[in-house]
Amino acid sequence: MKLKYSIALSLPLASASAMGADLALKLELPQLNVAEYHRPYLAAWLENSDQKVVANLSVLYDTRKKDNAGTKWVKDLRQWWRKAGRELELPLDGVSGATRAPGEHTLTFPAAKATLDKLPAGQYTLVVEAAREAGGREAVKVPLQWPPKAAQNLSAQGKEELGTVVVQLKP
Repeated sequence: MKLKYSIALSLPLASASAMGADLALKLELPQLNVAEYHRPYLAAWLENSDQKVVANLSVLYDTRKKDNAGTKWVKDLRQWWRKAGRELELPLDGVSGATRAPGEHTLTFPAAKATLDKLPAGQYTLVVEAAREAGGREAVKVPLQWPPKAAQNLSAQGKEELGTVVVQLKP
């Protein structure tokens, strides 16, 4: 049996290029009814049309482990790790955070603001990847145009580790 919970991630942007645009990300994280449930590690980032990471929005992992041992399993976020993670030193100020218990959460991305303010107009993809110890891994991609010209809700559907992923854009 799958129980559904959601996390809301939001990022207010105020720049000349984005003209005060807003980006909100709502995630559905199902709690799987399994013998050994672990909170998922999660990464959310923006890629350009060349599939290069232009902004790390969030990396959630077990930040409370002694001697930063939680970073050992961040490599299970394979797509993020190969594209950006292996070149970074964790924790990332303003980006890294603790895993979350199932339920509704709101996260903001103040560290990404300077990067997003400078993004040229164009086609991007918001990628969300989740991985659980003794569980699976999954990535969901949502293409978007930045900055948005009109309010829109863009969505994609996960299968196991992620449920519905909705990107809300407002000019």
